[in-house]
Amino acid sequence: MGKRSTENTSRDWRGTLFGALAGVISAGVLFAIAEFLSAFFGAASSPLTAVGSTFIDFTPAWMKNFAIATFGTNDKFVLLLSMGIVAAALSAVAGIVARKKFAAGATMVVAFAVVMAVCILTRASAGIADVFPLLMGTVGGLLALRFLSQSARTTSSTSTTANPPTAAEQTPSRRTFLVRSALVAGAAVVVGFGGTVINGARNTALAVRATLKLPAPKTTAAALPTGVQAPVEGVTPFVTPNDDFYRIDTALAVPDIDPANWQLRVHGMVEEEFTIGFDELLAQDLIESYVTLTCVSNVVGGNLAGNAKWLGYPLREVLARAKPTAGADMVLSTSIDGFSASTPLPVLQDDRDAILAVGMNGEPLPLEHGFPVRMVVPGLYGFVSATKWVVDLEVTTFAQSAGYWTSRGWNSHGPIKTASRVEVPRALGRVPAGSVPIGGSAWAQTKGISKVEVQIDDGAWQEATLAAEASVDTWRQWSYIWDNAPAGTHKVRVRAYDADGTIQIQDQAPPEPDGSTGWHSITFNVT
Repeated sequence: MGKRSTENTSRDWRGTLFGALAGVISAGVLFAIAEFLSAFFGAASSPLTAVGSTFIDFTPAWMKNFAIATFGTNDKFVLLLSMGIVAAALSAVAGIVARKKFAAGATMVVAFAVVMAVCILTRASAGIADVFPLLMGTVGGLLALRFLSQSARTTSSTSTTANPPTAAEQTPSRRTFLVRSALVAGAAVVVGFGGTVINGARNTALAVRATLKLPAPKTTAAALPTGVQAPVEGVTPFVTPNDDFYRIDTALAVPDIDPANWQLRVHGMVEEEFTIGFDELLAQDLIESYVTLTCVSNVVGGNLAGNAKWLGYPLREVLARAKPTAGADMVLSTSIDGFSASTPLPVLQDDRDAILAVGMNGEPLPLEHGFPVRMVVPGLYGFVSATKWVVDLEVTTFAQSAGYWTSRGWNSHGPIKTASRVEVPRALGRVPAGSVPIGGSAWAQTKGISKVEVQIDDGAWQEATLAAEASVDTWRQWSYIWDNAPAGTHKVRVRAYDADGTIQIQDQAPPEPDGSTGWHSITFNVT
């Protein structure tokens, strides 16, 4: 009796495990087929992208802040990984249910597919045809689930209570199930990989960007003065390389935009509505300037800031052509993926270098930074100004419209706050005793930095040496040499002043709703 009970328990656990594995593999088939076909339909048809993007849309501010503060620019990878874990768990449950009763497990799969279909249809630019890859994937997943769940069931269906089947009769054939599972999983991997290859080969934006030659600017950026880089090893490069420039946006999949088909519509409260294409934009009098961008999600001392040389067409010229009417006070810019930002109209009409950018650090915009066209506006956080893949400018009012994040409770105007950070030494780093170099960056876009001070171990504030200033729209580096630093654990704190002599805010505040504040400090060890 005890042996029979042990065998039954072992059989049940093996059957449950096989059912869970069948569900996970079947989900892999579903997504592999759907992602393969989405390569022919476009990013809007990808169920993974649609579900992830919908999750981002409904993410509460506190969770967004936590994700960015914890994972930084890896937030999208973590989201995809989390989605994979959840999908695997749900599909495992469906597989276990399908082993007992296939109709019930299949119903769960169909329910999941319906949710994904709703996510697809609610994405910007998606149509009913974009559900086709998911439909075919669901059919394939259900066929795979049935094929594998049959192998995961007991082999006897004619036993009676008086003559129960033996454990060998009821236990699924491990070899049969594993062979079938390997074949189905292998096919899913091949299909999924094929979709990735085709998607890459069909990426028009990537191919066009590789051969695109941008015109020379009408107005070139002023040469960087000698000494813009602080003389301390380890301080951030004054110009951030494109590959190192932070990326925070709501696009889970980078839009594939053919510049030949790109158009910007300018409309709303204007006397002259018009559209402009990419070639026409490149034919305008482009300007070049260095501008530091900052993400509103940047915590005190964070790295969500970068400085680059941008090439583009002044937005004030675009608006001058449109001729905004009386009462307009905002421009709602919209990305091809549906993201929108509300930018104060006067900011785009003054003499700052707010542009429709087409180039970054001497080359066309990278795809993930907005190719072919994005907005760059000095002095404003990106969530109200730096729309990537921009296709629409509506001149309107703050009373009538709201951008993506402002409609979720964030500040509507988003001026960047004066900030500074310690970059050397590294937090919890170890440096030799004696002369200890300290350095970092500070910024107050459109105002400029006039002074930076450091404080060591709660002592007196000491004035740091400022590096040369490139412009008021870029960050300014600073350095300080601490002589005769004794061994032990020490703390250094920094604060900056803008060109008007106004000190940065000391009180600590989180990014929401209008940017973090506080004086940055780090602890390090002198050995």
